[in-house]
Amino acid sequence: MQQNSNILETKNAYLCNMIRITKIFTFETAHVLYNYDGKCKNMHGHSYKLFVTVKGNPINNLDNVKNGMVVDFGDIKKIVKEEVVDVWDHAVLVNGASPHKNLGQKLEDEGHKVIFCDYQPTCENMLYDIAAKIKNKLPNTIELAYLKLHETENSYGEWLAEEN
Repeated sequence: MQQNSNILETKNAYLCNMIRITKIFTFETAHVLYNYDGKCKNMHGHSYKLFVTVKGNPINNLDNVKNGMVVDFGDIKKIVKEEVVDVWDHAVLVNGASPHKNLGQKLEDEGHKVIFCDYQPTCENMLYDIAAKIKNKLPNTIELAYLKLHETENSYGEWLAEEN
């Protein structure tokens, strides 16, 4: 019985510390980069992979149905799907302040899903946008800690809360 008591004491000690949890999402999105000097100036798509990490203290209340959790993974899924994945999946991101706005408008007129951004839709700028969208929807008991957005299997950008 002494051994079980030590395990519980250790577990309770962890409940006072910050924990990070991560949920991974995938979506298909195209973009076009205005005034770029490489082949990515042409409209093209990616199979994006997004890692969303939040941090907080696990709930320590036996009467709470989420006891032991920082947040339910399903709650993170709902936020990210509504704010990012369902909006951007199978869409074209176009810088609405560039001449590509006309291209985007033509695509939209033909029934295509176009998202007009107020930025150059690079992986880096998409991370800023994703961070803002998610942070605005998180409960006040947790914080967005980290994002990683894979544009390809070997290329990704990262956003860290402590640096922003």
